[in-house]
Amino acid sequence: MDKEAISGVTQIKDTTANPAPLGLMGFGMTTVLLNLHNAGLYKLGAMILGMGICYGGAAQIIAGIMEWKKNNTFGTTAFCSYGLFWLSLVFLWVAPKVGWADAAEPRAMAAYLFMWGLFTLVMFFGTLRLNCALQVVFASLALLFFLLALGDITGSAAVTRLAGYEGIFCGFSAIYTALAQVLNEVYGTTILPLGPVKK
Repeated sequence: MDKEAISGVTQIKDTTANPAPLGLMGFGMTTVLLNLHNAGLYKLGAMILGMGICYGGAAQIIAGIMEWKKNNTFGTTAFCSYGLFWLSLVFLWVAPKVGWADAAEPRAMAAYLFMWGLFTLVMFFGTLRLNCALQVVFASLALLFFLLALGDITGSAAVTRLAGYEGIFCGFSAIYTALAQVLNEVYGTTILPLGPVKK
């Protein structure tokens, strides 16, 4: 009789897939597309709203729930929070258009963005126990939120445009981190490095 049967302990092996690439891709692609708008390349329209609801919003929430199943508090908190961020942002844009609420004034939007920046800054400290790629994602995202808040509170188009370019970098850093995890797993070796994992 084996030791497991004698002790009465059953070990359950986690055979579920890694949900992080889905969440990171949803965040990264939506962030790049929104910040191309912030950088002045095109107007805010249905494409960004659709991405914000479906990929930035829903996909990240799904990934967060999957991270909960894997007992990953950091992943659950991050993906569910940022998924709901995208849904709340789309609501802030759409609600005034359909008469559900008055448009948020610049000071209110600055406060909204600042709070998300503060949340992201604290989450960044969690990445110091993870890999370098995630540290870049969260550090650049915190900076993005603070720049966008500054752009709203000052009314400076130049600051918002700067935030747009910084946000493009942030989004692509998330896309890189997602695709690195996918390719490294598929090939069983390091194709795209993520940096050392802190112990």
